[in-house]
Amino acid sequence: MQLHDLVDAVTDDEPPMRRTADDIVAAGRRAERRRRAGFASAGAAGLVVVAVAGAFTLPTLGAERDTPATPAPAAAAASRPVGATWPAAAPFTFTFQGYDAGTLHVQNPIVTSTAYQIASVYSDRHTSNDKPVTAAEAEAQGDTVEQKRKAAGGKPSLWAYLTVYRPGAFDPAGIRNGRTVTVAGHRAVQATLPVGLDPKNPIDAGNKLFAWEYAADAWAAVTSISSDEATPSFADLGGLVEGLKPAGPTPALVPFTVGYVPAGYLPLQTGTHAMPGLSGIATARAGDYGGATYTRPAAPTSGLTAPYDAVEGTIRDGFHIFVTPSTSANQSPEPGTTRCYQASDRRLREAGRAVGGFCNIWSADGTVVLQVSATGLGDRLPQAELEKIARGITVADVGDESTWTPAASALRP
Repeated sequence: MQLHDLVDAVTDDEPPMRRTADDIVAAGRRAERRRRAGFASAGAAGLVVVAVAGAFTLPTLGAERDTPATPAPAAAAASRPVGATWPAAAPFTFTFQGYDAGTLHVQNPIVTSTAYQIASVYSDRHTSNDKPVTAAEAEAQGDTVEQKRKAAGGKPSLWAYLTVYRPGAFDPAGIRNGRTVTVAGHRAVQATLPVGLDPKNPIDAGNKLFAWEYAADAWAAVTSISSDEATPSFADLGGLVEGLKPAGPTPALVPFTVGYVPAGYLPLQTGTHAMPGLSGIATARAGDYGGATYTRPAAPTSGLTAPYDAVEGTIRDGFHIFVTPSTSANQSPEPGTTRCYQASDRRLREAGRAVGGFCNIWSADGTVVLQVSATGLGDRLPQAELEKIARGITVADVGDESTWTPAASALRP
């Protein structure tokens, strides 16, 4: 499913311009309810959570608004990284753990890639919309910003995540209209992002990016999408600097191993107890088991300003692997069955090309589904290849992490 398809799926009935975080999530809930009610056809995206996550794509970073920086008291210190020494670690490895910084709470990272790892960030003053709700719960909460805020005890909504990049991967000079500051002795950059995270729109004070150099040529960046323009502030986000410490390294585990990968495709990113990439962060508490994304050719590992799937066009040709509870799928469980679905892209159908789509393999009891789906903006894998990939995957005991495999090994036949 192409990026614009995912965005359309959750924004087709939204206002044309200003979209708060609540608006984005509300649109996702409506899309989810339509799919659970039978809206989705066989060619629609296979997993509800992926469509919901599509609303959060970040094509490019936005323009800076004249928001004054509020550096920490140590801002006058030398602007070189200070603190603990970070050990060298291979891709698909976790090198830090969750920590608290005032009212913000960084969770343990759940996403890795060839260039970074990502963790959710929660706030005492906000509600985070990264777990599924039933249709009845969604109806009770309502779709408007005011209804959702009332259901959350008056709290504004927040979708925030911390991306810790490998040395040399992040380019602070690439942040559009970024403002350079020094926080706790670390060089940092802050910027305000556009409405709806669409670079064609004006900036929104509630959408912020704060990045800092945590080690020599190694950067971390927190992205904050809030329905409240004032919180978290750049000062709040800057409070995350001193708490980021090395831990591990610990290999990221996935609940499967692959047996076949088409020539030229390389692993790009993973999810542990989550979908791979930002889809996993957008649905971090959905109870999913794991996944991976492959791409061809290999994506760049330097010059980055955002995660791979946050920049439209980065993945030209690729596929996803998802291992989830059957409740995360649009299709009704078919215990012990393998079933493939052709792409929903009208242009592909009209061209007579049986490419794209996805394949599901259900566990014998129907409680777990393995899905392999095509992604990207270029020519997609034929359905026969997707099925071959799926049939070559061995799923571990999803309830016993001791049976899971380090991603670096699991993702190569």
